[in-house]
Amino acid sequence: MKFFTVLVILLLSVVVRGQNEFFSPTSSIGGYGELHYNMDRTQETRTLDFHRFILFYRHEWTPIWSFNSEVELEHNLVKSGQGELELEQAYVDFHPDPRFGFRAGVVLAPVGIFNLVHEPPTFLSVERPDYAKVIIPTTWFGNGMSFYGVFRDLEYNMTLMEGLDADGFSPESGLRGGRQKGYKANADDLLKSIRLDYTGIAGARVGFSWSINDAYRNDADPVGFQLYELHGRYQRHGIYATAEYGTILYDQYTLPEAEIESSVGYYIDLGYNIGRFWNLNTEIIPWVRWTDYNTVHSALNPTELESQYHYQKWLMGISVKPIDSVVFKLDFAVKTDQLEETDTKLLNLGVGYMF
Repeated sequence: MKFFTVLVILLLSVVVRGQNEFFSPTSSIGGYGELHYNMDRTQETRTLDFHRFILFYRHEWTPIWSFNSEVELEHNLVKSGQGELELEQAYVDFHPDPRFGFRAGVVLAPVGIFNLVHEPPTFLSVERPDYAKVIIPTTWFGNGMSFYGVFRDLEYNMTLMEGLDADGFSPESGLRGGRQKGYKANADDLLKSIRLDYTGIAGARVGFSWSINDAYRNDADPVGFQLYELHGRYQRHGIYATAEYGTILYDQYTLPEAEIESSVGYYIDLGYNIGRFWNLNTEIIPWVRWTDYNTVHSALNPTELESQYHYQKWLMGISVKPIDSVVFKLDFAVKTDQLEETDTKLLNLGVGYMF
């Protein structure tokens, strides 16, 4: 009993210390966006799309109590099933101390690099990596709550949020179609996710996460899954290096063709700011990426599914950043279908910003 009394007193003292009689409530806005030109040189198709337009809104009531939100419009408009308008974040945040914070509302699943940080100037390619679409279903958000904080060089995040709808799973896109996106979300079983990052090396972040859920299905048993992922990023001295690896282990994910056991994928980015050679303020970053993913990596009673959804992809490109918050991008890619042994050649142009 004494222990809980002391704990309550300590928490109250933190809250009281966090109040500042001279603090005035403040509001701020931010956002990001990106325009893409995509050419499939194999199929001879071309598209021009303002892929994303996002606005952030933040309000601070006190130094430790705030509200944070993000609204996203995809593909210019919402009409007749085209485009998307989504509330990707909207949460009340209590952050009395760097070691501890709590937020509740619409939150992001703390998995991978791109699900938490995906503003266009923060990554090299025009499109987000394929890995961040089919292994980690970025952007993955939902109704829930998170506990987070920093202890010296270690950052942690523990999130409890709505689970997935297994009726939306597919061999083509893994978990992606199962995101409920906060709309009257089924809460029979909640997603449990834990993340830990080490930031003790200047310019570097290395970490992992583990997520588990029994994704519900209508008129069928749930599909249990576990998602494990490792991630690392280094950006310093002109070097841009990123690597991610993830695997999804399924339980009772049965299709007419086979029972899928796992999905696996990874990618590696490496770039360098050659603008440093001429002491330019503008960053000029040539880069390369190698990607390998298979959404049906293993299956019971396997058919050709284990090869049908296995892809490899080379990319090379250049990103130019006249200022930190604006980027112009060009990249080329060759995507190989391992079953058909055919190549698709792609060219992408883009411009992105954040503020």
